[in-house]
Amino acid sequence: MRVCLLASGSKGNSLFVETGETKILVDAGLSAREIACRLESIGVNASELNGILISHEHVDHIRGAGTLARRFKIPVLISYPASNQTHEHFRSASLVEFESGCSFEFRDILIDPFPTTHDSADPVGFVIDSHEARIGFATDLGIVTRLVQEKLKKSRVLVLEANHDEDMLLNGPYPWHLKQRIKSRHGHLSNVESVDLLAEVMHPGLEGVFLAHLSEANNLPEIALEVYRKHLSCTTVCSPRIFVGKQQSVTEVLSL
Repeated sequence: MRVCLLASGSKGNSLFVETGETKILVDAGLSAREIACRLESIGVNASELNGILISHEHVDHIRGAGTLARRFKIPVLISYPASNQTHEHFRSASLVEFESGCSFEFRDILIDPFPTTHDSADPVGFVIDSHEARIGFATDLGIVTRLVQEKLKKSRVLVLEANHDEDMLLNGPYPWHLKQRIKSRHGHLSNVESVDLLAEVMHPGLEGVFLAHLSEANNLPEIALEVYRKHLSCTTVCSPRIFVGKQQSVTEVLSL
């Protein structure tokens, strides 16, 4: 299995996952051309993709998905409510609609979409299971519910939102109504909330954590890393590799 964050942040998000028989994207929030270029940088041609899995319909998660799907005849896996909101964007694309809370098989993987709290039609996180590993994916969630915690347990790889530093957000340039939205139960997780989630789901088999959706205005990679490293230095449960998602470049590829 190979995992790589192609892009992560408020301007575009995309995760690449490769198993024995399958290559998929989780979200495709950059332009189709940019996603293809970033895939090439890790040795993958966009035409090799078998599917595009959509977490929710915000543009920073679907920007290039429709074009990629039509150009390379790639199916888009999306919940019905999100599909209903993006009818024009995915016109003429092949859609595989799923229901949040109901797991389904896709090629050699089992995908379990679970509900999250965010200001979109039907936001979901994912557990992606193959015979090689389990990946837990949870970004764009305003609060961590008990369900989210339970779903992410036993993951060998985690992709977790670490959107903002609370002091940077409160003292930063955003208008007050936007700050309130980010801090709300339908907004985004702070670094501290993110590491609190990690504390609930970490286990000896956890090997890699990707920090995702960092705000360019309200966070810094070194701040998010320090919060995680401080927590991990105080535990002997596991010592996963930490990857920080970036807006402008891909992360290192994690091979399992």
